[in-house]
Amino acid sequence: MISVLVTGKDSQLAQCIKEIEANFPEVSIQYCSSKTLDITDLQSIKNTFRENHFEYCINCAAYTHVDKAESDPEKAYAVNAEGVANLASVCKQYHTTLMHISTDYVFDGKKQKPYTEADKTNPINVYGKSKRAGELEIIKTLHKYFIIRTSWLYSEYGNNFVKTMLSVSKEGDQINVVNDQAGSPTYALDLADVVLKIIRRDTKLYGLYHFSNSGVCTWFDFATEIFKHLKVSINIKKISTSNYPTLAKRPAYGVLDSTKMANTFQLNIPHWRERLNQFLLTYRVF
Repeated sequence: MISVLVTGKDSQLAQCIKEIEANFPEVSIQYCSSKTLDITDLQSIKNTFRENHFEYCINCAAYTHVDKAESDPEKAYAVNAEGVANLASVCKQYHTTLMHISTDYVFDGKKQKPYTEADKTNPINVYGKSKRAGELEIIKTLHKYFIIRTSWLYSEYGNNFVKTMLSVSKEGDQINVVNDQAGSPTYALDLADVVLKIIRRDTKLYGLYHFSNSGVCTWFDFATEIFKHLKVSINIKKISTSNYPTLAKRPAYGVLDSTKMANTFQLNIPHWRERLNQFLLTYRVF
């Protein structure tokens, strides 16, 4: 039995891991919320590790309020950088492999083809900078780690674009959606499945990986596909990022190349449209 700790138990990914953990009987998982394990509190982490032996720690704890981070950078860095540094140091002490979830926001979005793990990072907002700082803390401290960057995560849990679109559609017959930011939507259940498959294989193929569902779309394309599947009649108006100002700048292009992940772990990564439609079949809202 492989013993695993999951931090941030209320996150999308953690809840998706819980949903499918029965498919992985080789894995025994303990879930901790920020109330029982606060990664910004080094002693809190040490207490949890002292009482248990974990072979893996999946860090789902993160500060993900992209716009709020601009006005509260201390909070973003406390969780995404200093908290991750705490976790890495304790994982090193207890010989635990750390699986850390990161983001496409570590890139500036100026590239015109999918980002690989070898591409230079250049985050353009506080959230992205704090997440990159966390990655560097892990790389500096640990040998036994997996950093998995993902993008545009959605599921039935938490706050995400799909749920926002479904909610907004109930309030009117027109919606404005940005059409000049491109990325790859990722079904959080697919990411959960990949994370647990890596743990089950228990390899030493440590390092930095990208994972998202395949294919590329804009937020407008994403919204169009959602309403098309659900047969919801709504007028979706294309707007530019400049028409929808936010506190934090967003990368214009955040597509991740998942080839390394697919080849290393022999994965068949499905297209975002296929997985979105599968999700909407099971997540009935109308």
